[in-house]
Amino acid sequence: MRSERLALPFRGETLSAELDEPERDARASAILLANGAGYHLDAPWMAETAHGLVARGFAVLRFNYLYQERAQGAGHGKPPDRTPILEEAHATALAALAERAGARRVILAGKSLGGRMSTHLAAKGERCAGLVLFGYPLHPPNQPTKLRSEHFAAIAQPALFLQGTRDDFADLELLRTALARYGGRVTLEVIDGADHGFHVRKASGRSDAEVRAFLLDRVDRWERETFPE
Repeated sequence: MRSERLALPFRGETLSAELDEPERDARASAILLANGAGYHLDAPWMAETAHGLVARGFAVLRFNYLYQERAQGAGHGKPPDRTPILEEAHATALAALAERAGARRVILAGKSLGGRMSTHLAAKGERCAGLVLFGYPLHPPNQPTKLRSEHFAAIAQPALFLQGTRDDFADLELLRTALARYGGRVTLEVIDGADHGFHVRKASGRSDAEVRAFLLDRVDRWERETFPE
């Protein structure tokens, strides 16, 4: 695997990013992997997911939103930026990947908040061949009336939603109803027993590592089926 650390200019500051690419046999799709609200680009979930995707042939760029960059500099957590700033930072990272991807298609992927911002960019017409959403945050925990799906009808690109049955951020029946209004072709993969972070109880008979491998294999298969060479 080849890795390159990047510093992306943004509003007079910089956003850290990392581009990981396979040494050989690269796929025709490059993935922009965006963080969940409590993660940064080097968080274990982000790094392990990125490296797993690279092992399956994808080039992957991950990055920090501005609040995450500032939090790391300050040494303590900060709340997420307002949506327009999140979208702008996400678009900056997308432009950096698109520049390096060349003729490769670009897939927007994200965990929770990062997945939500991915759908925002797709709905606004940013370059995107498809979307992969790890734990889409359909609503805040215990607030099922505050849905975050009003823009789904404006998204034409195919999408893969990966959702756990114990995810407090997405009632599955509400998600299925919301996806019925999605503008493009959509696939929902439900992971039995997984929570918002895709953790599973020991009694499930599976480990978190096994669940992660399943998720990555599912992304691999979805990409091959959606974009046959």
